Amino acid sequence: MARRTRRRRYSPSASRDVASALRRRKRGTLRSGKGGKGGRVTSRMQAIAIALSEARKKGKKVPRKRG
Repeated sequence: MARRTRRRRYSPSASRDVASALRRRKRGTLRSGKGGKGGRVTSRMQAIAIALSEARKKGKKVPRKRG
């Protein structure tokens, strides 16, 4: 039985954006809200959500938000 290859759900560049956002959160430079005027992001999940949202705006391959 031949194995089926799976297509990537996220583009490699979107993965790099997420990694970058997680580093920014760790350093304390990642901020939420429009124009980065909100509070400092401490939640890992929020950092990932911000990164994917930014990747979507850039037109990278990221699935649309659920719900």
